[in-house]
Amino acid sequence: MSAGIEVRCVAFDDLPLRLAYDLWRLRQQVFVVEQECPYPDLDGRDLEKATRHVLLLEYGLLVGCLRVLDDGERARIGRVVVASQARGRGLAHRLMDRGLQECGDREVHLDVQTGMTDFYRGHGFEVTGPEFDEDGILHVPMARPGTTVQ
Repeated sequence: MSAGIEVRCVAFDDLPLRLAYDLWRLRQQVFVVEQECPYPDLDGRDLEKATRHVLLLEYGLLVGCLRVLDDGERARIGRVVVASQARGRGLAHRLMDRGLQECGDREVHLDVQTGMTDFYRGHGFEVTGPEFDEDGILHVPMARPGTTVQ
């Protein structure tokens, strides 16, 4: 375990106010500013009772996050982000591992920026459809099968 690293999972109502601010600020910094992609980040899904926010903290500072959504029969992971200063150290894998743990045995879906498919393949995901443009950035849908035996 890396010194000073903590991965925590919380519901929206359990997010401390300053940490919620840091979460939205990080998503804005990476998705809107760094990737030059203005989009409506505050889509209402953060507020859903079943949504879980997985937070990656380094010495108490937020350096990564993702959210796990309940889409009925399956889970959906989205808004996966790691701050530029924290990249290249394997921290995104720790973030994903915790997110997948939150999904339990269900099938998991996500839409991935095309250049990141190998990262997600390493977590058991496979491309499930054609490439598409989302807000000017090419993405592909991916899924990871559930582990529940029927």
